[in-house]
Amino acid sequence: MKKILIAYISRAGHTQQMADYIAEGVRMAGCEAGLQIAATIKTEKDLAGYDGYIFGAPTYHRTMPPVMESFLFIAQQAGLAGKPGGAFGSYTHSGDAPLHIFDTMEHVFKMAMTSLGPFKLLEHLVDTPDGMRACQSYGRAIAQMLADEAL
Repeated sequence: MKKILIAYISRAGHTQQMADYIAEGVRMAGCEAGLQIAATIKTEKDLAGYDGYIFGAPTYHRTMPPVMESFLFIAQQAGLAGKPGGAFGSYTHSGDAPLHIFDTMEHVFKMAMTSLGPFKLLEHLVDTPDGMRACQSYGRAIAQMLADEAL
């Protein structure tokens, strides 16, 4: 079974809830989802063994939290080129963090990013039926990239 790592940062719980829903979507598509708080990943070896990667962080002051930047420096050493990926996050006003993460994964890591682009969701919509479905759809789409890769 293909495995996708969902590594995220969450301060108020909204991005964590998104990660949980995205993981449900990954599982619905027949892949295994590994959820991990990005701050607990200490070396690039902690990222080994996955077929795809989805990274998430909330937006604070128009960017990602510094702990996510530190995580991305670790991830850069993991040799993720060509692996399927996506980026997500919650926000209240600008929603820039998922875009910064997505761009880093695509242009610096050289990953095969989802055609859906970065996924961002207003905090007050995360725990609604539409928010849940949107997150699950994002997870399914990235898992589907692995299925398409196998064909």
